[in-house]
Amino acid sequence: MQWMILPYRRYFDFAGRSRRMEYWMFVLFQVLVGTALAALFGTTTYQTSSFGAGFNTQLNGPGQTLQNLFSLVSLIPGLAVAVRRLHDQERSGWLLLLVLIPVLGWFALLVLMLLSGTAGTNRYGPDPKNPYDTDVFS
Repeated sequence: MQWMILPYRRYFDFAGRSRRMEYWMFVLFQVLVGTALAALFGTTTYQTSSFGAGFNTQLNGPGQTLQNLFSLVSLIPGLAVAVRRLHDQERSGWLLLLVLIPVLGWFALLVLMLLSGTAGTNRYGPDPKNPYDTDVFS
């Protein structure tokens, strides 16, 4: 649970580095809250179309308001943790603009978020996995 809410504690902190665990636990927390809101306040319908059939959940009233407020509160921490995740790989946070490229940008950003960070200190700060410099005694 600590990893899921850590980006909220570092709300406007775009500097530094974040581990994969912090980023993906934050994403999991977003999915869990969205699923809980859909389960509590959602209306499930069965729809058919030319592409097939499936279930659809729609939020109305207080559920939609809660979802919108949660999304608004989570926007800045989500951006900040994504920028710090890119910093962990010694990449610029401006690479988040890849999402503006329709399909390939989202896929490229997904791959970047899955890659491990650089070991040791880089220009964005100390390694979040091992913040203590081991070269001190060598």
